[in-house]
Amino acid sequence: MFQHAIRKTAAVVIMALAASAQAQAVTEIPFWHSMEGELGKTVSSLADRFNQTHSDVKIVPVYKGNYEQSLAAGIAAYRSGNAPAILQVYEVGTATMMASKAIKPVYQVFKDAGVPYDEKIFVPTVSGYYSDSKTGHLLSQPFNSSTPVLYYNKDAFKKAGLDPEQAPKTWQQMAEYTAKLRASGMKCGYASGWQGWIQIENFSAWHGLPIATKNNGFDGLDAVLEFNKPVQVKHIQMLEDMNKKGDFTYYGRKDEPTEKFYNGDCAMTTASSGSLANIRQYAKFNYGVAMMPYDADEKGAPQNAIIGGASLWVMNGKDAATYKGVAEFMQFLSTPEIAAEWHQKTGYLPITTAAYELTKQQGFYDKNPGADIATRQMLNKAPLPFTKGLRLGNMPQIRTIVDEELESVWTGKKTPQQALDAAVERGNVLLRRFEQANK
Repeated sequence: MFQHAIRKTAAVVIMALAASAQAQAVTEIPFWHSMEGELGKTVSSLADRFNQTHSDVKIVPVYKGNYEQSLAAGIAAYRSGNAPAILQVYEVGTATMMASKAIKPVYQVFKDAGVPYDEKIFVPTVSGYYSDSKTGHLLSQPFNSSTPVLYYNKDAFKKAGLDPEQAPKTWQQMAEYTAKLRASGMKCGYASGWQGWIQIENFSAWHGLPIATKNNGFDGLDAVLEFNKPVQVKHIQMLEDMNKKGDFTYYGRKDEPTEKFYNGDCAMTTASSGSLANIRQYAKFNYGVAMMPYDADEKGAPQNAIIGGASLWVMNGKDAATYKGVAEFMQFLSTPEIAAEWHQKTGYLPITTAAYELTKQQGFYDKNPGADIATRQMLNKAPLPFTKGLRLGNMPQIRTIVDEELESVWTGKKTPQQALDAAVERGNVLLRRFEQANK
């Protein structure tokens, strides 16, 4: 009896130790991101589904604030030896991440882990933004790529006597429509999120204009900003004229106008295509999605939109088990089914050709008019060398400068020309600092 009890106890101990060892064998992979609200829920859902089919690794999503906050936190964590394995970084942080020693190129992660990876599956306009200019290899994996789109309240259009199926195509029409919407009782005719990205960077590309020399920095660190030309100045002046009339309202530097749109305060907003998830969730009215307006006086417009959003960077200094888990997770995210689901749920672009084709085959675009607008803008025309994106050092700080200078226009402190001249001058100082530090 006593020996039987000992054997039974020993068996229980062995089982407990085995379970403990199995639990300890799980490699946790922190994934720091900036997806909040419905987007954050979708990220967590994808991680859970991956974890259910991988017993040896566990993806742990952690929301780290907005893009600027997450980037700063990631770099600080790397310096202190506590970096996450995966860090989501917005597109203008690409040059900063490339120049740092904090990352391991994603193509190298796959190669070392022995996990199959085809870099050619990604849409070229997207993958080119995150690839090494010399080798063509991916440095980070595309994830939540977007373009700005125009959202408009169809019910408000109808009340103002406007055709709810016809969004304004030009900025001249925007001025007319906002005046009518305001006259019909709307508190806000039009507001724009992410003003630097939309009103300067994408406005320039949409009109076939560079924002900097050296093909927006892709061809060298010695690029010089040049978005203070007549076309851009005219555009900011048009917005300021609308601002003075109360037809354009400035709500903030980030995505604040999206909430103003879906709660019914604003009749129109330009925002990321990735804002569609929250608009779909919270808007209690009929809405439409349309292409960005263009200046009717500019020949050749519209050209093509440049992407925003972010990619996934792999941080340096991790062990082989972690890198293998990272590679498997990124492989999972890029499968046609998962990439298509992410696109359809969020409004972000389909990052692979297969995801786009699968979405079409499923009839998603037929059932959801406007859901393909972001993709159509990106592919509107073959990109020019200076409309495929930008790769400028210290770009997050330059965007802050642009925000400050545009705010000086909206508050009547500077003319559009003065503000853009100042933004270019101040921004070029930061470009030279980056150039000197990374020669």
